[in-house]
Amino acid sequence: MGEVPKQTKSNQTISKVSKEDYPLGTKRPELVKSPTGKSLDEITIEKAMNGQIQSDDVRISAEVLEYQAQVAESVGRDAFARNLRRAAELTKIPDDRILEIYNALRPYRSTKEDLLHIAEELESKYGAKINGDFVREAAHVYQERKRLKENM
Repeated sequence: MGEVPKQTKSNQTISKVSKEDYPLGTKRPELVKSPTGKSLDEITIEKAMNGQIQSDDVRISAEVLEYQAQVAESVGRDAFARNLRRAAELTKIPDDRILEIYNALRPYRSTKEDLLHIAEELESKYGAKINGDFVREAAHVYQERKRLKENM
């Protein structure tokens, strides 16, 4: 399986995985943890029914999304890997803020300055560089295509 650990920004060790490790839940279950640190074995229907499992216990973690991105890259699906890494960044952002950003990205909802401010927020507050670049690109494309708020 050629595992080569690497350090993340949060000082957590991330293993290197590839298509031989897929599906992770079957072949590498020790790598699959929720954001609260629960393993697959710890998440059961009984515990959910007893209130021992909360919604954060069954969310996907940034680390698992990174593993899935590595698997995607190992089979040449680079665009899918980028999307998974973008999703990994979004796990750090509160749901209500993601919804606000989603609405701000709809055509004619924001000025260019609004979108550039969001891009800066994503990078500086959440360390979401990929998403910051995505929003910044949207600001420029919306300006070219006249899809900004001032073009209504």
